[in-house]
Amino acid sequence: MVAIILRMTGAIRHRGPDDEGYWCDPRVGIVLGHRRLAVLDVSPLGHQPMCSRSGRFQIVFNGEIYNFGELREELAGSGDTFRGGSDTEVMLAAFERWGILTALRRFVGMFAFAVWDREERRLYLCRDRFGEKPLYFGWMDSVLLFGSDLAALRQHPDCKTEIDRGVLTQYFRYGYVPSPGSIYHNISKVDPGSVVVLSRSGHETDTRILHYWSARDMVEGGLRSPFEGTAEDAVDALESALKRGVRQEMISDVPLGAFLSGGLDSSAIVAIMQSLSTRPVRTFTIGFKEAAYDEAEHARSVAAQLGTDHFELRLSPEDAMAVIQKLPQLYDEPFADSSQIPTVLVAEFARRHVTVALSGDGADELLGGYDRYYWGERVWTQLSGLPHGARSFLGAGLSAISPHAWDRVNKIVSAAIPERYRVVGAGEKCHKLSAMLAAKSKESLYADLVSICHQPEDVVVLNTESALVLPMYNSEDMNMDFTSAAMFQDAIGYLPDDILVKVDRAAMGVSLETRAPFLDHRIAELCWRMPLHFKIYKSERKWLLRRVIQRYLPEYNDKRPKMGFAIPLADWLRGPLRPWAEDLLSQDRLKQGGYIDVGYVRKKWRQHLSGHHDTHRFLWSVLMFQAWLAQ
Repeated sequence: MVAIILRMTGAIRHRGPDDEGYWCDPRVGIVLGHRRLAVLDVSPLGHQPMCSRSGRFQIVFNGEIYNFGELREELAGSGDTFRGGSDTEVMLAAFERWGILTALRRFVGMFAFAVWDREERRLYLCRDRFGEKPLYFGWMDSVLLFGSDLAALRQHPDCKTEIDRGVLTQYFRYGYVPSPGSIYHNISKVDPGSVVVLSRSGHETDTRILHYWSARDMVEGGLRSPFEGTAEDAVDALESALKRGVRQEMISDVPLGAFLSGGLDSSAIVAIMQSLSTRPVRTFTIGFKEAAYDEAEHARSVAAQLGTDHFELRLSPEDAMAVIQKLPQLYDEPFADSSQIPTVLVAEFARRHVTVALSGDGADELLGGYDRYYWGERVWTQLSGLPHGARSFLGAGLSAISPHAWDRVNKIVSAAIPERYRVVGAGEKCHKLSAMLAAKSKESLYADLVSICHQPEDVVVLNTESALVLPMYNSEDMNMDFTSAAMFQDAIGYLPDDILVKVDRAAMGVSLETRAPFLDHRIAELCWRMPLHFKIYKSERKWLLRRVIQRYLPEYNDKRPKMGFAIPLADWLRGPLRPWAEDLLSQDRLKQGGYIDVGYVRKKWRQHLSGHHDTHRFLWSVLMFQAWLAQ
């Protein structure tokens, strides 16, 4: 048992390089293992696995409980005493005082943890509300395995892995593996906001899944009880909630900083951090030699206005190539959001100076930041009245012109218009619009907008299932317009399975903890109470957040195209990354794997190399699967 658990925890040493430990009870056949990244109470008093004072509960915990100080004071007032200063000890006291489910509802934070109740012989696998921290589990005959990474599960001698071709098909549609599935048949993810409870009675095991928080309840509650007040009241409320959340998330016993791309979300978080700090906040950004993708200047300007201690790193295609080799091991299952590359690079850069970094993740999904919210609503409202045949004909006309040709037209037009109206990737967006015009319903329109590949069932060989489309809740049942329904769907799909996976794996791969204040559930619930016109006013996205940041940066200019940490991947695949891609996309390599249709992929590769089509997003999904498979 000991040798096995040490192999399993050794596979995730990067998630916790500061300490390791295990606990076992051979009588009931349970073993808990842990790797620690020391952030709160870095002394041995924070060591895990940790036992509650009565001995009833044993825990292994990854994450942070941001309101642990308030909970500690309340528990101490009821007679509880504490030896150290960790949030883990407070969690255990809360379990004993209130019970696990009640305590979970009171926690504000990000977490994945396993708790063994020795009295009731129950195991609880718990995950935070938005899924910031990963937690996998699966039965291998009579053995239950669970852990933060699939790599840990694979170290167990009973772990048998078989790629699920149906899930693989979903992966090629979205570029990520949707929850609750994993790339393997018999391993699942614990859903965000839920608890998997396993009880033993003799030789029988009962499994239940309980939800202590629901994104749907959050949305429906916000729609039932909308914010009542003026626009200025709404700005006050959001600013107050952000200041409370950021203040709690700045608590750390190790060096702390923030990612700063120069965009609205990260700039707002850094501005509030600096207002709460007595010394300059450390901020980190990366820049690229390709001017069209370089945001370093914008981040530098924000840092200068706020007076942060700013760090900047300039990068080349060679830097990206070095990172690409690490991606299959870092992400542990196929993952194809290409912004993973700059995310890994900025995490590595920040880790040289700090152990914790705050980010602006979550603001787009909560406050209406993506183009698809605005344009999807406009397309559906203005064109849904047209016969489907007419819309399809119009869409076919748009797609008849190659993306390369659209880009050339856009380049000419852009020279004559202000920067705020310029479009990045015009050709790809015109082809995206053509697919939108052919949509038969709001649900299919959303699926078209978020799909990388529209015929993924043609990609996977011997696929036994049709490509499953993410289940979009009926917007009419929930009394939602297209924009609100899309924001909700992103909050339960794209956010936990793409954005948060990207950041967690990149950061924890270099032992850096990231925190996302916008995902404080109290802030999220407030945002869902806000009327839609406070989020998207006319064509201005995240209108409410823009009013907040103006209080800190009156001259803040965010009228440029939305980018975040982006890279010129389409060009790199035709240039410095081409030899690497050619190898993975060769006929021999594709045939050897036995999962992908060779002709389909080779056709897309030739189209991309011609320069007349941009298929880099689909190709990246194939490349990341091929690289993962080889790993």
